[in-house]
Parts: sequence; C-alpha cells; structure tokens
Amino acid sequence: MEFFTISLLNGISYGLLLFLLSSGLTLIMSMMGVLNFAHASFYMLGAYFAYQVSSWVGFWPALVLAPIVAAVLGAAFERYCLRRVHKFGHVSELLVTVGLSFLILELVQLIWGRAPVDYRIPAELDGPLFTLFGSQFPIYRGFMMAVSVVMLVSIWLLLSRTRIGLVIQGALTHPEMVESLGHNVPRVFMMVFGGGVALAALAGVIGGNAYATEPGMAFSVGNIIFVVVVVGGMGSLAGAFISSLLIGILTTFAVSLDYSIASVLQGISLPVTTETPGYSVLGLKISQVAPLLPYLLMVLMLIFRPKGLMGTREG
Repeated sequence: MEFFTISLLNGISYGLLLFLLSSGLTLIMSMMGVLNFAHASFYMLGAYFAYQVSSWVGFWPALVLAPIVAAVLGAAFERYCLRRVHKFGHVSELLVTVGLSFLILELVQLIWGRAPVDYRIPAELDGPLFTLFGSQFPIYRGFMMAVSVVMLVSIWLLLSRTRIGLVIQGALTHPEMVESLGHNVPRVFMMVFGGGVALAALAGVIGGNAYATEPGMAFSVGNIIFVVVVVGGMGSLAGAFISSLLIGILTTFAVSLDYSIASVLQGISLPVTTETPGYSVLGLKISQVAPLLPYLLMVLMLIFRPKGLMGTREG
C-alpha cells in the first residue's frame, strides 16, 4: 500500500509537469499548425532564467519573471522569424524551429557552461509535506502539482469563459471571419505562441530544480512531450492532460519495479524458462525498459487509433 500510494502521487506530479509542458505545444499546434521543435528548448531556458534570477532576487520573483521573459522572446520569434517562413509551408516552419533549438542550446552552453548549474529548491519548500506509511512526500512535489492544476484551470477558463478565448477559438476555425470583425489574427497567433512558450518556461522553472538544470534537459524531455501530444491527440488539450497523467504514472511505476518480465509472466502461470526463445529480452527488469514504455504506447496508439485518445483528425 505504501509503495502504491507514494508511486501514484509521484506519477501524478510528474504527469502534471508533463501536461504543463505539453499544453503549450498543444495550443501552438492546434492554433497555428506548427510543430515547434524548439518547445523543449524554451523549457530549458525557463529553468536557466529562473536559476539566474533566483540567484539575484530569489525564487518567487523568478517564478513570475522567467516565463514572462520567455514569452517575449517566443512572441518576437513568431513575429520576426516564423511568420516570414509560414508562406513556404510546414517544412520550412519545422526547419526554422529546429535551427532555433540548436541556437538556444549553444547560447545556453556559452553563457552558463556545459555542466549542471546549482539551481536549488527554495528553503521554504524543502521538506516533507506529509508522512504516509512511514514514507515522506515532499512539499515541492505538492507545489508542482498545485501550480500545474492552477494553470490547467486557468487555460480552461481563458478559452471557454472569456472574450479573448472566444477570439482565439474563432481564429482557429474561422480566421477570415474573425479578421472581418476587426481582430488582428496574426497578433492573436503571436500571443498564442508567446503564451505556449511561457507555459514551457514555467514548467522549466518548477521542474529544473526538482530534476536537473543542464544543457541536455531539453533533449531528455523533448521526445516525451511529442509522445504526450501524439497519444493524447493532435491539438487536444484534454487528450494531452489524460496522456500526460497516463505516461507519468506508467513511467513512475515501471521505474520502481525491480522485477523481470520473465518473472511476471511466470507469476501468471506462463511457461517461461531460460530455454524460451528471446529469454535474454524477457530477463530484463521492468525498471530497465521503463524509458521505452512511452514510445511503445505511442506506437500502439498510432497502429490502433492514429488520431489519439481525444484527437479529431488522424493526420
């Protein structure tokens, strides 16, 4: 019971962080049809900005300032770079975002170096939130969950209950009509891109000190967020939320299991022995293959339900 409860809470906290990161990518993709390969790089920038600002004035100002700075940079990139190549099609958009990701990586290494930086959890959030069955659940993981839930509710309220949300949804489906009503659709797109980047940077602010802030963090998390988007369904925020929790819980439980696949199969009375073909693979522990599970889930999803859990289109 202790293992299940703590692993479930850790999985939910990781899944909510993945949603905070993938929600910005989902908004950009659904609004603009742009597969932003630099999205994880803005996650990394958010962590490094927060590290620098927190070293000057503390963590709480960094929590606000880092996403704002990243949003401004993202909006400027959309206005002066991405918008100029939009007319050349999706391949050009993809290439310019890939180029941006390499540029950000080189700038980060030039400014902060190649080694991990000492970005720490603030003292007031360092400690146990509660003790359950003898195991402690950290305050900071609870804080990460709270921030992610607040942003989830905020996004939903913004899109469904405000005039700005109506304009954004209208620009998604009927941009010509929205423009004829006097709204600047390119500016709406710029705001959405900047907002999506801000969400990625916010995930970096609260995730960078919980895990690690180093130049490889964008690559390590970048693949996972695309898996989240594909499994949830292209452009579906609800699908991204469900798939984030699913992948977070699945990965967390798998990492914690110190059993081999063969022992699990033997436990359900399947005849698996050392002479069974492929036993070298079945002998691997579940914790060893845990990093592969999200990609296996994505492959199965593409085979049996290409539009994703809650997607509306298959391409």
